[in-house]
Amino acid sequence: MKKYSNFYIDGQWVAPEQPKYIDVINPATEQPFAEVALGSAVDVDRAVAAARKAFETYSETPVRERLAMLSRIVKVYEKRYDEMAQTISQEMGAPITMATQQQAAVGLGHIRTAYKVLKNYTFEHIHEGNTIRKEPIGVCGFITPWNWPINQIASKVSPALAAGCTIVLKPSEIAPLSAILLTEILEEAGVPAGVFNLVQGYGPEVGEAMSRHPEIDMMSFTGSTRGGIAVAKAAAETVKRVGQELGGKSPHILLDDDALGDNVFKGIQHCMSNTGQSCNAPTRMLIPAHRRAEITEYAIKAVEDLSVGDPTNPDIDLGPLVSEAQFDKVQDLIQKGIDEGATTIIGGVGRPDGLNQGYYSRPTVFADVNNDMTIAREEIFGPVIAIINYDSEEEAVAIANDTEYGLAAYVSGKDRETLERIARKLRAGQVHLNMTGGGTDSPFGGYKQSGNGREKSIWGLEEFLEVKTICG
Repeated sequence: MKKYSNFYIDGQWVAPEQPKYIDVINPATEQPFAEVALGSAVDVDRAVAAARKAFETYSETPVRERLAMLSRIVKVYEKRYDEMAQTISQEMGAPITMATQQQAAVGLGHIRTAYKVLKNYTFEHIHEGNTIRKEPIGVCGFITPWNWPINQIASKVSPALAAGCTIVLKPSEIAPLSAILLTEILEEAGVPAGVFNLVQGYGPEVGEAMSRHPEIDMMSFTGSTRGGIAVAKAAAETVKRVGQELGGKSPHILLDDDALGDNVFKGIQHCMSNTGQSCNAPTRMLIPAHRRAEITEYAIKAVEDLSVGDPTNPDIDLGPLVSEAQFDKVQDLIQKGIDEGATTIIGGVGRPDGLNQGYYSRPTVFADVNNDMTIAREEIFGPVIAIINYDSEEEAVAIANDTEYGLAAYVSGKDRETLERIARKLRAGQVHLNMTGGGTDSPFGGYKQSGNGREKSIWGLEEFLEVKTICG
């Protein structure tokens, strides 16, 4: 079992102030396969001091130097691409094909997008006789989750580096190894000492110390709404900027047309991808009430077509949930759906047949759900879909918007005018028509309790910039 004993601070791999460790568990086997050190507020102080010192010079580096650095990062990442995919698959259970084609790929995509945006960005212009400058905000603290580990790290680190900021990163302690690998990539690519710093640890210790730290100018957090609130409260003491990408309970409205069967299939496939562990997953499927019977048949067939099993098998669609705690949460919520009267059309509590080891959960679809049930209100973060009936377009929109979240929404059907009309009425940061994705070039973030601020592309870069007016 490999032991990762050090943090990365000021361009060096250094031991923590106090040696404490946590096991990294392979969710497919339920067995530890690595250990990582856990940090403290003292380690955060060391990392922030290094980032603060480095900011003095890095913030003034010419754009051409930052472009050259991002280009080197891309090349080193490409060299270690397969290793990144394998690491993600092992630490959080993504099937190796999905980890290779999506998880590792999107991390590289964010770096390439940051390069493209920086190359064309204007940091200074004249407006009404005044000079308007965009300047790096300073030292940035990043707290990232386990479900798309390199995606959420790269979507913050890449634009921050492009902007001229320095960084202290705390990745999830559940899936920390992809962050260590990215750190090695940044080191090999020649990122200057102190510009990027890595401190592993728990949220209530390392995350709290970062959020309260007076020398961190901005916190960017991706995770649960509860966690985002804690970061914002701690950060308020020093009036630092806070970016949050939080929970979701995304609706998927299906129009009443002859594409319905295909759209049920696509909606279930998309929701179940990553074993349902995506913040923007379309977990509430809104269907024309009079077509409930045929949709039930489509949904059963769609789930039956999904294979669940060993994530090292390239033909597997769904791997395990990330941890025992996540498995228990998903099982409890499936049982809650049954107890509250939803109809289980496929799946239910327990593991799939033949899988007695690993945190595997049965892909589950509930019908006859109303929007007040727990499974329609709470983010489950597992392979579970709630089907809700509607009788009119107005009712579908009302149900879709009746949630404390607003990260994403989906509308599927054949009539373009209807799709766009509904999209404009939905209170969500990203609306997908017929499952079209936004990629790394479109802004991503939420309304309401799904957070504030935007990541990706030019919008992601500008999260890390301050605006200065030089008058006269």
